[in-house]
Amino acid sequence: MSLKKRPAKKAPARSENDRQARLQAILDAALDVFLDKGFAEARLDDVAARAGVAKGTIYLYVPSKQALFEALVQSGIGGALGTIEQKVLTLDMTAEEQFRALFAFLRQEVLGTRRLDIVRLFLREGSRFPELAEIYHREVISRGLALLRGIAERGVASGEFRSDEIVRFPQLAIAPGLMALIWTSLFQRLDPLDVAGMLDAHLALMMKALKGPPS
Repeated sequence: MSLKKRPAKKAPARSENDRQARLQAILDAALDVFLDKGFAEARLDDVAARAGVAKGTIYLYVPSKQALFEALVQSGIGGALGTIEQKVLTLDMTAEEQFRALFAFLRQEVLGTRRLDIVRLFLREGSRFPELAEIYHREVISRGLALLRGIAERGVASGEFRSDEIVRFPQLAIAPGLMALIWTSLFQRLDPLDVAGMLDAHLALMMKALKGPPS
C-alpha cells in the first residue's frame, strides 16, 4: 500500500502583534544608534545588529534611513500627540483645563520618557539635515502649535481669556519645555532644576496673563 505524502504545513503567518513588536525593537535600536553615532554616520547595518534582526528585515518596514527617522518620530511622539489631541478635543473641559492636560502630557509623556531622547536627537541633527527638521515640524511642531492656538482661540471666544497672546504666539506656551530640555541636558548635575515645579509656575503665570485681573 502506497502512502500519500502529506502536504507540508505552512508556517503560521506572523501576527500583527509580532510585527509591531519587531518594528518597536527596530525603532528603539535606531534611536540608540542615531544618538550614539549621529544621523550621518549611522548605518542600517548598525540598527539591524542592535535590534537583533537581519538588515533586510528593516526594509520590510521602511525603505531608507530617513524613513526610519520619520517612523521614529511618528511612533515615538506623533502617536502620543494624537492621543492628547483626542482627549483635549473630545472632553468637555475649560481652556485652562485643556492647557493643564497638555502640560501634564509634556511632563509625563515627553520629559519623563525616552521621547525626550527623540527631541534631543532632533535638536542636535535638525540644523544639519533640513529634511529631518521638515519631518519633525510636520509630525510634531505644527500639530502642537495648532492645538495650543485652538485652545487659546476657544478660551478667547468663550470669554475665559481676555488676552490673545497665545493665539498669536503659541510658541510662548511651550518655551519652558525647551528650557527644561536644555537645562537638564547641560546643567542638571551642576544646578538641579525642578522641572515639574517650573512648568506649574509657568502655567500659573500664563493663566494670570491670559485671564487678566479679577473683575
